[in-house]
Amino acid sequence: MRVYKFGGASIADAGRMAAILPIISEEHEPLLLVLSALGKTTNALEVIVNLATKGQKEDALAAAKVLEEQHLEYARVLLNEAYYVEASIALRNHFAELEQAVNDAHPAFYDYSYDQIVCMGELLSSTMFSFFLLQNNVPNEWLDIRTVIRTDATYRDAVVDWDNTAKKAGETIMPKLHQGKIVVVQGFIGSTDDGKSVTLGREGSDYTAAILAAMLNMDSVTIWKDVNGLQNADPKLFPNTVKIDAISYNEVIEMAFYGAQIIHPKTIKPLQNSNIPLYVKCFFDKELPGSVIKGGVDQAHYPPLIVLKDNQLLVQVTTRDFSFITEDNLSTLYSIFHDLKTKINLIQNAAISFIACIDNREDKVKALIHALGKHYKVAINDHVQLLTVRHYTPEVIFELTKDKQILLRQETRKTIQVVMK
Repeated sequence: MRVYKFGGASIADAGRMAAILPIISEEHEPLLLVLSALGKTTNALEVIVNLATKGQKEDALAAAKVLEEQHLEYARVLLNEAYYVEASIALRNHFAELEQAVNDAHPAFYDYSYDQIVCMGELLSSTMFSFFLLQNNVPNEWLDIRTVIRTDATYRDAVVDWDNTAKKAGETIMPKLHQGKIVVVQGFIGSTDDGKSVTLGREGSDYTAAILAAMLNMDSVTIWKDVNGLQNADPKLFPNTVKIDAISYNEVIEMAFYGAQIIHPKTIKPLQNSNIPLYVKCFFDKELPGSVIKGGVDQAHYPPLIVLKDNQLLVQVTTRDFSFITEDNLSTLYSIFHDLKTKINLIQNAAISFIACIDNREDKVKALIHALGKHYKVAINDHVQLLTVRHYTPEVIFELTKDKQILLRQETRKTIQVVMK
């Protein structure tokens, strides 16, 4: 039994959704299908959140109506008349839930309001996909994953209750798979014990696939993308990238930690713990071999793995009384970053100074600088880049940093990081 996850790009329009039918219909084993929202739907829902939490409820409802019409038109193109009628009823029920969430939205509870609204994207896409499969004689059962995945109330980055979720997955999903059915669920979302919708954070749909695969002891997870596999760098930023045929769990976790838009570390953890391989394949051509993430991969075969993060800040903190940056000061500094939920991408400290490279996020930086400034002198370099290269060579580093001003450089046997401008 396998888990297939389809992202927003693979179902961006009705033609693309129809084109992935052979991937499913030619499988002879039970499948668990995890779907993201249609391309750009999450962005549209985030606009609705912002309008609703600012008190612009009429504008938010109008934007929701536009989104409803877009999904109904998608369904109209995708489905014949009989299935369209059934699907439209289900879609309108979801939009009724969205309308209620908009009316309940409040600026004092932004993260909560965000999750009640944004969770609708995956419910909409998976509903249409289920009806499309039925129309094409692919028996399947649609399931609201919020009845299975239980979490705490950390809205926008919920923590999964593994024991409770495993029990529910075994009771609801596994019997259907054993009956040979295809099960269609949503990625990215779950619910608290009292039924409030939550989202699972960045790359949440991949994480959903991994959670369910581990809990149900599935054979593999396949993520279907619009690329032919994992590349050693972002092809949008670097020419002549190299496809990676196989890569270890540990290497992917390292790359994701450094900022690669690859697979989130929390997706890898349950798969690594259960030794379940993760495949990345191209939905345009299912015959292409793609890439696999698994254990026991020989790192000697890796090309240089390159991650470039733009819009970084280099923050230098210096003690006012020239005291050393030792355990006491480090404890204070780490507490400030932790309390303000600010991730440090690179860190270095000297005798009386502490340097951190962080994402230049408007919602975080002002509060961070204010908090640090209470105890320390703070200097900033803005508009810098953070380059990370695993399995680097001198030639690659020279090419990537030539004509750049190097502000900070750290190097180990396998990894080099450079802050540059």
